[in-house]
Amino acid sequence: MPSIRWTWNPKSNSGREPGRKAMACKLRVVILYGGRSGEHEVSLRSAASVWRHLDRNRFDPIPVAIDKQGRWLLHDGAMIPADAPSLPIDLSAPQVVLPPTPAMPRLMPLEGSGRSVEIDAVFPVMHGPLCEDGALQGLLELADIPYVGCGVLASAVGMDKDIAKRLARDAGIPVVPWVTVRSAEYARDPSAIARDVAEAIGYPNFVKPANMGSSVGVTKVKSPAELPAALAEAFRYDTKVLVEQAIDAREIEVAVLQSPVETEPPMTTPPGEIRPSHEFYSYEAKYLDDNGAALFIPARITESQAADARRIAAAAFTALEGEGLSRVDLFLDRRDSAVYFNEVNTLPGFTSISMYPKLFAAAGIDYPDLMSRLIDLAILRHARRKSLAREFVGAPDET
Repeated sequence: MPSIRWTWNPKSNSGREPGRKAMACKLRVVILYGGRSGEHEVSLRSAASVWRHLDRNRFDPIPVAIDKQGRWLLHDGAMIPADAPSLPIDLSAPQVVLPPTPAMPRLMPLEGSGRSVEIDAVFPVMHGPLCEDGALQGLLELADIPYVGCGVLASAVGMDKDIAKRLARDAGIPVVPWVTVRSAEYARDPSAIARDVAEAIGYPNFVKPANMGSSVGVTKVKSPAELPAALAEAFRYDTKVLVEQAIDAREIEVAVLQSPVETEPPMTTPPGEIRPSHEFYSYEAKYLDDNGAALFIPARITESQAADARRIAAAAFTALEGEGLSRVDLFLDRRDSAVYFNEVNTLPGFTSISMYPKLFAAAGIDYPDLMSRLIDLAILRHARRKSLAREFVGAPDET
């Protein structure tokens, strides 16, 4: 198994204000969880795993929940059990806001009462729209705070399965054929959409919201009669839907971690494989059924297939302007062993059964070390961007 090198070792107090006392050398990291998306509950479980595994010798975690109404709630970490299966959302917790004040990054009480909380970095552990689609990342950029994960662009295109597939295809990465359907188009002429699907994709196929994860709203469609109900289900979550050709494939996943050295390619793990006991890897199989799927780490595939999977995962991460981390989901065709890009998850699940941390654990990087590396990458990226010129001063005088 190829080793994964990590050569950058930032100072423990990197990014802190000069006035901090030496005794307060831990980085204050906000664990941000919840969110206004259909993957809200998944986030609570992922956040609990990050909470348990974050290195308390380096970091002081601050739990902040975003409820389903979009309120930011500052929780008391001392009240959260170490073995909590999900991080709580206490609706009576103090409400805070994150103002875009780069000179003084801190959480401020909404009503002006109570104390502000100075912060050094944010670890978003959220999934779905308004969480990993660039919206939250844009807010953190305005506030000038280091944050874990991809930036605004990669987060946005990674969340949109249609755009991600277009970029991958244009970069020469194999993708399974698909048709994009918008709700207005379907409402105007559903019979025309049905004909397009039958001619371009055929049956069976998968119908899925373009901007949703965790298989929320996904349906396997076996006949034309099932298409309207599947589209209606997907349109509950998004105005844009993909109808994707179903192929006889194995589901392969590769975890990707950005190198701290700009000139080096991203790190990839040996592939893992998911074999669902359900008809496909549905939301129920992922989160509700303890026996919903078998995970094989490493995947039981040939060395050549594994090499193809890692190459395509790295290429997709690069083509989509990935930063920090991603989990790249692939299809391995049972007929000819061709590997296809399926989608990229820029903030993958971090639950106790999630593939991303499991794949890196199998590659020799345990959960606490992985969390530390992700925060280190966030701080390093922030420092690099801070070094860029913000004002145009004109060309140098050649006289």
